[in-house]
Amino acid sequence: MTDSSAASSAPAPRIPTGPRGLPLIGVVRDARKDILGFLLRTALEHGPVAQYRFGLGRAYLVSHPDGLKQVLQDNVKNYTKDHFSYAMVRRVVGDGLLTSQGDTWMKQRRLAQPAFHRARITAMADQMVRATVELSEQWAEAQRTGEPRFGAVDMMSLTLRIVGEALLGTDVRADTEAVGHSFTVITEQTVERFRSLRFIPPVLPTAYDRAFRDASRSLRQVVTRVIAERRAHTEDRGDLLSMFMLARDEETGERMDDTHLQDEVLTMLLAGHETTANALSWTWALLSQNPDAERTLHAELDAVLGGRPPTAEDVPRLVYTRRVLDETLRLYPPAYALSRNVVEDDTLCGYQVLGGSSVDMSPYVTHRLPEFWPDPERFEPDRFTPEKVAERPRYAYFPFLGGPRQCIGNNFALMEGTLILATLAQHHRPRLVEGYTPRPEPVITLRPSGHLPVRITPR
Repeated sequence: MTDSSAASSAPAPRIPTGPRGLPLIGVVRDARKDILGFLLRTALEHGPVAQYRFGLGRAYLVSHPDGLKQVLQDNVKNYTKDHFSYAMVRRVVGDGLLTSQGDTWMKQRRLAQPAFHRARITAMADQMVRATVELSEQWAEAQRTGEPRFGAVDMMSLTLRIVGEALLGTDVRADTEAVGHSFTVITEQTVERFRSLRFIPPVLPTAYDRAFRDASRSLRQVVTRVIAERRAHTEDRGDLLSMFMLARDEETGERMDDTHLQDEVLTMLLAGHETTANALSWTWALLSQNPDAERTLHAELDAVLGGRPPTAEDVPRLVYTRRVLDETLRLYPPAYALSRNVVEDDTLCGYQVLGGSSVDMSPYVTHRLPEFWPDPERFEPDRFTPEKVAERPRYAYFPFLGGPRQCIGNNFALMEGTLILATLAQHHRPRLVEGYTPRPEPVITLRPSGHLPVRITPR
């Protein structure tokens, strides 16, 4: 049989089904009401590739690992970040690693990669633990007085301090409140504007648009000050900011200008602290709700650490601690959904995907497919034993995405999360306050509702 006759005998790709939605707006109303529930129902009811209208545009939800692998890895050039959602993020962080594409992204990735080599990340461990020990002292005082803490706020402040010191070489604790407020305004408005099809930039003289502009300006002011301080002392401190400031373009020999530096620093602040903070916040909630897993965690910490602060050398030995984090990231991945634009027609899992449309992907959904995750809502860290991991396709679990655009800071985040959890869980048992049950709040990242009010109890 010739190649042409073989190709002609191949089955034609199927047309995906999906929720019908309403005229003109498609599924916008359902997505606004409950985006997580909408995406999960769509995948469970319509299969590995589903189709729907979002406004006037055609979109596909790809949930099966095989389709995800093709989008994120095998045919990645066909799926670009020219999506409206990234245009809104660019208003805040510019063309940093998160939003840039093509040759610009490749150059920036090469510049940033050395800062995330394992040896450099390991050298940052002492800073991570030292900052966490200071929070542990605050928790000990709350434990003594019985005063509740907002666990999500504590995690956000802690990870902001760590990313400031470890990646940017500066102490940003004095800016925690301003940065936190600005990120909240920006993330909530970004999601609201996308889901309501509000495509107009925030340039109108309304209170809503002014709040967005003020928040963006506040972040830029913090970053501008950090860069100005470092410009006065250009020695290599071994952090990411040093590498960006000292790097030269291979072709032109030019250094990064301040605008480009601001874009990269803002990207690292956004991607480097909120995602880890949200994952840790959910971890405390899940441990509070699952005492058996908590007891297993405590037993490992006692056996490995014996009451001393952890070090980078302990991280490979904290096997169950890492599984707790992995299972938390399965249930509540900070990057719960993402989109790409489709350049040319493609076939995913046997289904037709048309060029000019968009593809939606959701770790939150794929991490709950019963085919790969039996009893998917149950918190079970031992899903991540080496044997069980080997049984699953690579993209059945992708909290840090995958392929060439996999999160550059994934190893940093996992070591940071392991050290923070080990340091605090040795001495404290945060308990959800009576009457409070955390709900997922899907803004740009997946936050627990209500800032996670907890009471700190002793081991």
